[in-house]
Amino acid sequence: MQTSAPSSHEQRAMADSKDIDRSAAGVAALSICESLLLALGDHNVMGEREIVGVITDAADAHRFAGGSPSDSRLHLEVTAILDRIIAGGNSVRHREP
Repeated sequence: MQTSAPSSHEQRAMADSKDIDRSAAGVAALSICESLLLALGDHNVMGEREIVGVITDAADAHRFAGGSPSDSRLHLEVTAILDRIIAGGNSVRHREP
């Protein structure tokens, strides 16, 4: 069963909500970052190695982060996602300058 897209009123209500789902916020942030990295690569501001270096630095920041057990689990999951992006030839790695 397919549902219809939310109305503009529903979209505004979601955008104004203080209870936005954390996973949706994470996907939005990842999408923005990916778009920025692609633009930097497309405009020859950064090469593939530098872009992968940024992602590696982000992964390492989470890999070595401490915190509570729930924080550690979150950092582990973030690290796994970033490591998959690096290893998987994600779209940020579509070309070598």
